[in-house]
Amino acid sequence: MRSTLLLTLASIALISAAPAPLHLTARAPPNVPSASEARTQLAGLTVAVQGPQTGYSRDLFPHWITQTGACNTREQVLKRDGTNVVTNSACASTSGSWFSPFDGATWSAAADVDIDHMVPLSNAWKSGAASWTTARRQAFANDLTNPQLLAVTDNVNQAKGDKGPEDWKPPLTSYYCVYSRMWIKVKSVYSLTITSAEKSALTSMLGTC
Repeated sequence: MRSTLLLTLASIALISAAPAPLHLTARAPPNVPSASEARTQLAGLTVAVQGPQTGYSRDLFPHWITQTGACNTREQVLKRDGTNVVTNSACASTSGSWFSPFDGATWSAAADVDIDHMVPLSNAWKSGAASWTTARRQAFANDLTNPQLLAVTDNVNQAKGDKGPEDWKPPLTSYYCVYSRMWIKVKSVYSLTITSAEKSALTSMLGTC
């Protein structure tokens, strides 16, 4: 009886010590659709060849604008996505921790974290944003309402660059489901087009949900 009790307690301890599932440790941006909602949104997107890169500049998407008080968009996302984040009078993060859902790494310095644009600015430009007003491009680049911005490991974000899901996916395959749903949501909200290869990649990623 005693050995059985000890074995049961040991099993409970092992379960308690097991790492939390990814979806419990990563703080998702707002308004991430369900898989079924994302499939409906994906079906409603226009499939088209991307437009030219001609004329594109990040400056055409004014980003990291002031949001509240002294806090700009980047600082707002760092506070939203981090844990126990402490900021100074200039709203700069002086301490805290950030879990990057792309690769599963946790960082204790804000300098090690980039704020990723889920749909990169260049991709948006070639998918319809080239014809937008500057005000709309600014809203897109600083969107805190939709799942367009999230804190991730800096070099992983740099590896992503301006690539779509047909050319780049998060290192963690367990994040494919959430990633595809966020990408589709942003493209849907802003009526951006997708390529046939992009749609195929997103469909495949949704299949992991």
